[in-house]
Amino acid sequence: MTERTPELVTLGDALERAAAADLDTGRRRTPRKLVLAIAALAIAVPGLALAADALIGPEEVAAGLPAGTRMLAGTEPRCTVVEQGVEYHCVLTRLPASPEVADLTGTVEPTVDATKHVNGGCRSLRSDGREWRCYLGEAAVEQQIISRGFLGEYAPEPGVG
Repeated sequence: MTERTPELVTLGDALERAAAADLDTGRRRTPRKLVLAIAALAIAVPGLALAADALIGPEEVAAGLPAGTRMLAGTEPRCTVVEQGVEYHCVLTRLPASPEVADLTGTVEPTVDATKHVNGGCRSLRSDGREWRCYLGEAAVEQQIISRGFLGEYAPEPGVG
């Protein structure tokens, strides 16, 4: 994440004030504010990870399909949530460019996030390739769409083949 939330800024400021107060007084005892700030941070960090997961929505998944596979360029996917942050159902507005494949049913393709890293994958549900079931992260690995080693790999251009 590159943006700082107001809560993180406030937490950081509180930590800085508590540390400065501790240094100014020369006390050996840990100040109460610092202990409270560390406790708040311990609670906030897992919450931020969950919030980052929630940021991945249908629009990001839809953008990830053509970003991961060249044959899906220009298909304008529309995705809906099956399970937030895990599974999505996507329908392409336009048919994929796949003249060499007569039946796309079961075809698997990776998805790529905005940072150009593989973040999941999709499986075609129809022979014409218009309908896909997409999974993010470990769910894509469990569905045998991508390998664990491929998850997170840098993918600067959509894949071919």
